[in-house]
Amino acid sequence: MSLPAAPLPNAPLPTAPLPSAPLPSAPLPPQPLSPLDGRYRPAVEGLTAFLSEAGLNRARVHVEVEWLIDQTDRSFAGSAPLTEAQKAALRAVVADFGQKDIDELAVFEATTRHDVKAVEYYVRARLAELGLDGVAELTHFAATSEDINNLSYALTVKQALFEVWLPRFDGVVALFSSLASSEAATPMLSHTHGQPATPTTVGKEFAVYAYRLGRIRSQIATSEFLGKFSGATGTYSAHLAAAPDLDWPTVSRSFVEGLGLTWNPLTTQIESHDWQAELYSRVAHANRVLHNVATDIWTYISMGYITQIPVKGATGSSTMPHKINPIRFENAEANLEISSALFASLAETLVTSRMQRDLTDSSAQRNIGVAFGHSLLALDNIARGLAEISINSAAMAADLDGNWEVLAEAIQTVVRAEITAGRSSISDPYAMLKELTRGHRVGQAELVAFVEGLDIGDEAKARLVALTPGTYTGLAASLVQYL
Repeated sequence: MSLPAAPLPNAPLPTAPLPSAPLPSAPLPPQPLSPLDGRYRPAVEGLTAFLSEAGLNRARVHVEVEWLIDQTDRSFAGSAPLTEAQKAALRAVVADFGQKDIDELAVFEATTRHDVKAVEYYVRARLAELGLDGVAELTHFAATSEDINNLSYALTVKQALFEVWLPRFDGVVALFSSLASSEAATPMLSHTHGQPATPTTVGKEFAVYAYRLGRIRSQIATSEFLGKFSGATGTYSAHLAAAPDLDWPTVSRSFVEGLGLTWNPLTTQIESHDWQAELYSRVAHANRVLHNVATDIWTYISMGYITQIPVKGATGSSTMPHKINPIRFENAEANLEISSALFASLAETLVTSRMQRDLTDSSAQRNIGVAFGHSLLALDNIARGLAEISINSAAMAADLDGNWEVLAEAIQTVVRAEITAGRSSISDPYAMLKELTRGHRVGQAELVAFVEGLDIGDEAKARLVALTPGTYTGLAASLVQYL
C-alpha cells in the first residue's frame, strides 16, 4: 500500500471546517487580559499602588519633585530655596496623585511619545500653577530618563515588597509556625521515597517549612535597593559642563541616599540592576519552597492525613458531589510556577545591557508587578487553604499501627550499640533485620517476639519492647523550639 503523496511546498495547507455553531466573533466590552487584573484582582490589589504603570508614574513625579527641591535647597544656579509651604505644595502633588493626574499624563505622552518626558511636562505644569515658573528649568535638570526610572523602580519595588508582599508572606509563615507549635507532638509516619519510614511529628514537619522560609525571608529583608543619578552614561558630563565647581558625586550620593536607597557610584546610563536580580532570585527561591509545601500538603490530603473542612455552599466537583478538591494548594502551585518563571526571566534579562544602554530592561521591568502578583496570589491561596484544613491524627495513628516494620531501624541500631558494649554476640544486625522486615509487613506481636529472642541486655530489650511506631519519633516534638 503506497502512502499518499506529500503536498507540494507551495500548496495551501488544508484547513479544518468551522464548527456548525462557531464562537461569536463580535467584540466584547473592554476586558482585562491578565487574570490578576480580572478574576484575582482582590488578592493582589495592594500591589497596584506601587507596581502598576500609574504607581511607576507617581514615583517618577516624586523623584522629579525631590530633585528640584534638592537643587533649590542648595541654591543651585542662583535659585532661592523654596519655602516650607512651597515644598509642601509640591509634595502634595505626589501625595494626591490620582485619576485626573493619570489622565493628564496620558495626554502629555500621546504627544511626547516618551513616558519620562511626559512626567517632566506634567511637573512643569504643576510649577506653573504654584507660581514657581522661575525654577521650571531645574525640572529634570542634567538627568537622563534612566536617572528617574531607576530610582522610581527601586522605590516602588521596595515599598511593594515591605508594605504588601512581605506582610502576606510573614502571615503564611506564622500559620506554619502555629501548626508547628500546636501539632509538635502529633506522631506521623514519614514517607522517604514514598515508602513508610522513621516516624516524625506533624509539628516538626511544619517547623521545617517555617524555618526554611524564615531564612529566605531574612535574606530578602536585607536586600539592597541601589540607585544612580549620574547622567547619560554615568559620567556626570552634563552636570560638570553646567557647574564645573560642584562635587557632583557627593550631590548624587546625598540625593539617592535621601530617598532611602543605596548609592551606586559606577554605572553606565542605567543602574546595573544587580540588586534586582538578587532580590528576584531570592523571592523565586521562596516561591519554590512554598511550591514544595503546597505539593506536600496536597499529598497529605490525598493520603487522608489532612482533611479539608467543607465550606457551606461550595462545589468540589461539577459531577461528583462527594469531593472537596484541594484547589487552594493547586492554585498556589500554578501561580508559584508562573511567578518563579517570571522572576527567573527578569533576573537573567536585567543584568545584561549592551555597552552603555539598550532597552531590553524597559519592557522587562514592566512585568515586575506581574511576577509579584502571582506570588502574592499564591500566598493568599495557601493562607486560605490552611484555614480550611484539619489534622487527621486518627488516620495517622492507624497508619503508624500498620507499619511496625519501621522499628527495624531502632532495633538494629540498639543491637549495634549492644555489640560494641560487649553485651551481644550478633554478627550482622542490619542483615538480620533486613531479612525480617524488607518487602513485607511485620506486626507488633511478631516484632516483640523477635526482640524477646535477641541476644542483648535486658535494659535494651525492655526499651525496644516498649517502643511503638507512634512513640518512635525521637526528638521531633522538641525540635520545634528551634523556630
